Amino acid sequence: MRRGFGDHYSNGFGESTHQRATVSVVVPARNEERNVGWVLRGMPARVDEVVVVDGFSRDRTVEVAHETRPDSIVVSQRGTGKGAAMRTGFERATGDYVVVLDADGSMDPAEIDYFVNALDAGYQFVKGSRFLPGGGSLDLTRLRTAGNQTLVRSVNLLWGVPFTDLCYGYVAFRRDCLARLDLTSPGFEIETEMCIHAVQAGLRIAEVPSIELARQWGTSNLHATQDGIRILRTLVRERLAPRRRRLVDALDRRALVAG
Repeated sequence: MRRGFGDHYSNGFGESTHQRATVSVVVPARNEERNVGWVLRGMPARVDEVVVVDGFSRDRTVEVAHETRPDSIVVSQRGTGKGAAMRTGFERATGDYVVVLDADGSMDPAEIDYFVNALDAGYQFVKGSRFLPGGGSLDLTRLRTAGNQTLVRSVNLLWGVPFTDLCYGYVAFRRDCLARLDLTSPGFEIETEMCIHAVQAGLRIAEVPSIELARQWGTSNLHATQDGIRILRTLVRERLAPRRRRLVDALDRRALVAG
C-alpha cells in the first residue's frame, strides 16, 4: 500500500518517522513547442514524475518535451478535448499526489510547491484561485472575468460552497481520490466537473492563491463563449440529473495508431 506524507511507520527501533509523498505533474499540451520547454524547466525539485499528454500536436511539442526533460513521460491523449487529455494523464500518473497545469506558460510551475504543501497538510483536493489575496491574473479579459464570476456564484449557490474561482485549471489532488472524482467530461468543462465532484464526494478542499500569467507564445485554445455554454450545461446536468458515468468515450484514430 502506498504511503503518503504524514503516514507513520516504525523504523524497527520503536520510533515513528515519515515518508515523503511522491508528486506527479500532468501537462496537457497541443502545439506548444514554444511554451512547453519553459514549463518543464520550471518544475520544482519536489516533482518526481512529469506526464506530458500530447493532443496530436503538429509541431515539435513532443520533441521539445523530451529534449527539455528527458525523464518526462509523453503519452497521446485518447480522445479530443482538454478533458480527454487530463483523464489520460491522470490514469498514467503514479505519484501519491497529482498536479495538473497548462503547457502554455500561463501557470507558474514554481507554484506547485503551494499545492503540494496544502496536500501535505491533509487536504485532498486543492485548486488555484486568482481572486484570493496573493493571487491575480495578467490574462483575464472583462468577458472571461464576468463569465467566471457568474459561474462561481452559481456553483456557490447551488452547492453551498465558498469558492472564489472556478474556471481555472491549476489543481492538485491525492491520487487515491481519483475514482471518487469520477471524471467524464471531454472538454474544458472538466475543470468545473472536478470542483463539483470534489464537493459531492465530501473531499477536504482548499484554495490557494495563484497568479495567472500571460501565455508565453501563440493563441489560447479556449473559446470563452463556447466553453462557457458547455460549463453551464455541466452545472445543469450535475444539479438536476443523477450522477452517471459516461459509457462511451469517442477515441481518436491517431491515439490508436500511437498505441
